Amino acid sequence: MATIAFLGTGLLGAAFAEFAAKRGDSVSAWNRSPDKALALVPFGVKATATPAEAVQGATRVHLVLKDDAVVEDVIAAALPNLAPDAILIDHTTTLPELTAARAARLAAQGVAYLHCPVFMGPPAARNAQGSMMVAGPRALFERVQIELAAMTARLEYMGERADLAAVNKLFGNAMIIGVSAMMADILTMAQASGVDPQSAVRLLGMLDLNAMVAGRGANMAKGNFTATFELHMARKDVRLMLETAGDRPLAALPAIAARMDQLIAQGHGALDASALGMDAVARP
Repeated sequence: MATIAFLGTGLLGAAFAEFAAKRGDSVSAWNRSPDKALALVPFGVKATATPAEAVQGATRVHLVLKDDAVVEDVIAAALPNLAPDAILIDHTTTLPELTAARAARLAAQGVAYLHCPVFMGPPAARNAQGSMMVAGPRALFERVQIELAAMTARLEYMGERADLAAVNKLFGNAMIIGVSAMMADILTMAQASGVDPQSAVRLLGMLDLNAMVAGRGANMAKGNFTATFELHMARKDVRLMLETAGDRPLAALPAIAARMDQLIAQGHGALDASALGMDAVARP
């Protein structure tokens, strides 16, 4: 049985703490809103008043917090009671630059720190599903590899570069947010066209998005914009989408249209529509 602490018990942190307690670990928890930590008591979690109290005797301290500023505040509050052999496991989505600086500073102070952002929601956290990335010293990762693997369906060690998991978390969240934005625009067109929204979503099952990432996405990363769907033709289709939506609010299509217009004005209309990413691969 491990003695662990969770600092931050919002939806995800609470789910992690609940699962750990059910698994048999001795779990302490702290949250800025005390009621959120107290809600975990029925699961066998000890609610504490301060981060320092929560980490007392813990060998692993899991941070599930809002942002970099909160991470810094909470670590500073916890450090006086942190055991010498404890490892900070930071699941917070953070800025890569600040993550790297934090890791370097803590290492200089002799504090063990791994950045471990996740792709999972509370239900997945309660059932060891979803994915977790890890960045930091390999020796630290190997010390907790088994324990972290028990928290997720997929554990991916990204390497010793401290900010690499942070960068990849932003990549993944960008895709999630981008897909959500496009779904919003598709549903807006469905509304404007009198099409049932659930039917519109169902029809998207005809598209193989994974294949698009593997094919078109790989070509984009290589800077290969040989046309299979010319940019100027794609721009025509976006015009039709905008006209279909009418004056309804849109999340993504207007910005896409504006970027297409820039590229076409620069003479790139005969390239593939994936030339939307040409500047991204042209710059170091």
